[in-house]
Amino acid sequence: MKIKVLIVDDSALIRSVMSEIISSQSDMEVVGVAPDPLVARELIKQTNPDVLTLDVEMPKMDGLDFLEKLMRLRPMPVLMVSSLTERGSEITMRALELGAVDFVTKPKISIQSGMREYAELIADKIRAAAKARIRPRTLASAAHAGALPALRNPLTSSEKLIIIGASTGGTEAIREFLMQMPSDCPGILIAQHMPEGFTTSFARRLDSLCKISVREAAGDERVLPGHAYIAPGHSHLLLARSGANYVTRIEQSEPVNRHRPSVDVLFRSAALAAGKNAVGVILTGMGKDGAAGMLEMKTAGAYNFAQDEASCVVFGMPREAIALGANHEVGPLTALPGMVLGYLATQGNRALRV
Repeated sequence: MKIKVLIVDDSALIRSVMSEIISSQSDMEVVGVAPDPLVARELIKQTNPDVLTLDVEMPKMDGLDFLEKLMRLRPMPVLMVSSLTERGSEITMRALELGAVDFVTKPKISIQSGMREYAELIADKIRAAAKARIRPRTLASAAHAGALPALRNPLTSSEKLIIIGASTGGTEAIREFLMQMPSDCPGILIAQHMPEGFTTSFARRLDSLCKISVREAAGDERVLPGHAYIAPGHSHLLLARSGANYVTRIEQSEPVNRHRPSVDVLFRSAALAAGKNAVGVILTGMGKDGAAGMLEMKTAGAYNFAQDEASCVVFGMPREAIALGANHEVGPLTALPGMVLGYLATQGNRALRV
C-alpha cells in the first residue's frame, strides 16, 4: 500500500516540485496539495493522509498554530519544509517541540533544481515519518532530576564522558535527556543529524532549558563537566586527547552513512580517545548510523545504552546497534538519564573503594 502524502505550502513552485518528487516514488502518492492551512484542514478530512508536509511560514494561519491544533485534535506524522534562515530555524525547532517528526530545508539557490537534488532525502524522510510513533509532547519535568542518582567527586573530573547520537525524533529526545542532567554531570558530546544553520538554534534553545551549558561545538575546546557540545550541521564532531584533557575536533571530511555530522564518526573517535571512560547513548533515528561506531566503543571498554522501541519516534538506529550487540542496556527515554547516571555513580563508588 502506498504512503499517502498531503502537501501544504503557499508556494506553487514548491507544491509542484514536491509533488513531482513524491509521485516519482513507487511507494508514495500525492493525495492532495493545499496553499494554506484552511484548505489543508478540509483535505485532511477528505483524503486521510499518512504524512503531511507543511511549510513553516504560511498565510491565513501561522504554520505553528496549525501544527499545534493538528497535533492536539488529529495527531499525524508531519514533515516540516523549512527556510534556511535564522527565523526559519527557530520556527522549525519550535515545530519539532510541537510534534513534527522531522524537517527538510528549501535550497538556498534555484529551488526547482535544488529540491530535485534533495529527492532521495525527502523520500527517505517521508518513509520514516510514515512509520513514526506520534505521541503527545511534554516538557521534561525538572522534578525528575531530584530522583536521579547523585554523582560523586570522581565523576566531576574530565575523565568520564557521555557520547550521544540521534537522528529522526532526536531533537526532542536529546532535549528530554539533557534536561535531566545535573550541573556536575560529565562532559557530553552529541551528533544529531541536522543541516547547517539549525544546530546553532538547537544548541541555544537547549542552553536556555537545561541546568548544564549547551553549545554548538567550535573545535579545539576543552570538554568540561556540566557542558554539552553539539556537532555543527556542516561538520563531523570528534573527541580527541590533548595532554591530560579531552578536546573537541571539527572535520569537514566526506559524509559517512550519507551524513555529516555522522554518529559513527563521533562514536569511533570516542572509542579511540576515551575507551572505558566513555558512556555511549544511541537514541531514536532512521538508518544505521552509529551502530558500528557504538560496537567499537564497546570493544574499547565503553558502556552503552540504547533507547527502546516503544519510546522511539523511529526505531532504526537503536535497533541496528542492538542487533550488532553494541549496547549493554536498553531503556525508555524517560528512564535513560537515570540509567546512565546510575551506572556512572556505581563507577564512582567503585573508584572510592579502590
